[in-house]
Amino acid sequence: MATIEHWIDGAGTRGVSTRRAPVFQPATGRRQHDVLLASPQDVDAAVRAAAAAFARWSQASLSQRATVLFAFRELVNASAQQLAEIVSDEHGKVLSDAAGEVQRGLEVIEFACGIPQLLKGSYSDQASAGVDVFGFREPLGVVAGITPFNFPAMVPMWMHPIAIACGNTFVLKPSERDPSSAGFVARLWQEAGLPDGVFNVVHGDKVAVDAILDHPGVAAVSFVGSTPIARYIHQRATVMGKRVQALGGAKNHAVVLPDADPSFVAEHLAASAFGSAGERCMAISAAVVVGPSDRLVEAVAARAGQIRVGPGRDPASEMGPVITAAAKERIENLITAGERQGATVAADGRGLKIPGYEDGFFVGPTVLDHVRREMDVYTEEIFGPVLSIVRASDVDTAIELVNGNPYGNGAAVFTDSGAAARRFQRGVHVGMIGVNVPIPVPMAYYSFGGWKDSLFGQSPIYGPDGVAFYTRAKVVTQRWPAVSSDSAASLHFPTAR
Repeated sequence: MATIEHWIDGAGTRGVSTRRAPVFQPATGRRQHDVLLASPQDVDAAVRAAAAAFARWSQASLSQRATVLFAFRELVNASAQQLAEIVSDEHGKVLSDAAGEVQRGLEVIEFACGIPQLLKGSYSDQASAGVDVFGFREPLGVVAGITPFNFPAMVPMWMHPIAIACGNTFVLKPSERDPSSAGFVARLWQEAGLPDGVFNVVHGDKVAVDAILDHPGVAAVSFVGSTPIARYIHQRATVMGKRVQALGGAKNHAVVLPDADPSFVAEHLAASAFGSAGERCMAISAAVVVGPSDRLVEAVAARAGQIRVGPGRDPASEMGPVITAAAKERIENLITAGERQGATVAADGRGLKIPGYEDGFFVGPTVLDHVRREMDVYTEEIFGPVLSIVRASDVDTAIELVNGNPYGNGAAVFTDSGAAARRFQRGVHVGMIGVNVPIPVPMAYYSFGGWKDSLFGQSPIYGPDGVAFYTRAKVVTQRWPAVSSDSAASLHFPTAR
C-alpha cells in the first residue's frame, strides 16, 4: 500500500517518525493508502529548510516572485482536472464540486500574481521642510498553515500563494484525512521555479500541530477548522508570540421573507445545504422562515429527494459521501436526536445505501422542520447534509435568532425587498452576508472571515487582509541636508514645520 510522504526542501521524505494513519476512499469505505504522521523532529526539519530558503527568497525582486506565481498559476490551471480527481477520491465530493474548489483556489493565486501592485508602499514628499516619509511592507519569515479536510486544495491556496508572493517561506500541515493534494501542489510549485525550501509539507496529527505552534522559528500560523481547535490554536500560538489567524466553525442561517419566491428559495437552499454533503463552513444549515412556511418546506423536501447521491467519480452524482464512518454515525445520531426532541423529519437521509457502494460513508439529504433553538440539531455544527427549518413570526425575531447564535461566519436573506435586505445586512452580526445568494464566499480580492466564535484573532484570510497578515510595516522618515551647516536641531518633541 502506497505511503504519502512529507515534502521538505524540495523532495519527498519519510522523515524520522514511523507513525502513520490510514486514508480511506469515502465512496467505498476502503483504505486506499497510508499517510506518515510527523514527529516534532520532522516539523523542525521543515522549519529549518524554510528558514534557510527565506534568506534568499525574501530578497527576491517582485518581478522574480511574480514570474514564479504566474508559472504556478498556469500549471495549476493545466492540472485542474487531475487535482480535482485527487480531491474527489480522498474527500468524496463529486468531481464538479472538486473542480469548483480548485477554481476558487486558482482565483487566489491570480490575486497573488499582482503582488507588485499589492505591496506598493506609500510616499509623502516634503512632510516637513526637507523631510520625506515613506512606508513599505516586509515578509515575516517562516509561516505555517494548518488546513481542514473539507477543502484540501482550496483552503491551502487561500494561504500559501499570498504568503509566498509576499516573500515568506511556508510550511503546510494539511488534514491527514485527505493529504495527497498537498504533495501534488508542492511538485507544481517546484516545476514553476520556486526555490527548494520555500514551500514544505508535513503531514500529521496533533503532535505535528503542537510542534508547529511551539516552534520558535515559525513567525505566524494560519488555521481553518472547527471552533474548539481554532480557539486552542489561537491561545497556544499567541502565548508563543506568533501572529495568528484562526477561522473556526459556523452555523449559517438563511432568513426567508414572505415575499421571496418559494421555488427559487428551495433550489438555492438545497444547493447550499447539500452541496459537498454539507461539509462546508459556509453551508446553510438553518433556514429561518418568516410567515407561512409549509409550501417552502414541501418544496425543499421534494428537491432533497431528487438529489442524486453517489460516488464522486460518477458524472451523474450530485452529492457524494461524508468524509469518514465516524462522521456518518455522528450526523445520523444528530438527526435521530432532533426527531426525538420534537422536530419533524420532512426528508430522511439516514440508512442510505448506494448499490455497489454499500460500505461507503453516505448520508442522504435531510430536512428537519419545526426545529427549535434548544435542540441539539440546532446548537451543534453538524457538518453534514442536514437542513433545519426554524419558524419565526417576523423579521426582527429572525435577526435576533441569527445574532443569538455563538457563530458569526455568514448569513443570507431571501427577499424581493431592497429595504428589507438593507435592514437585514445592517442588523445581523456576521462577517459575510448574502442577499439572495446563499453561500456568500467573497471573491479573492476581498477577504474571508466571520465574527464571534467563527474567527479568533483580528485577521480574515486572503485578499487585502491576507497581504497585511503575511507582512509587517516599516515607515522611514528621512532628511538629506543640503549643506553641512544645515544642522539646526531642537530638544523639544519633533513636529512638522
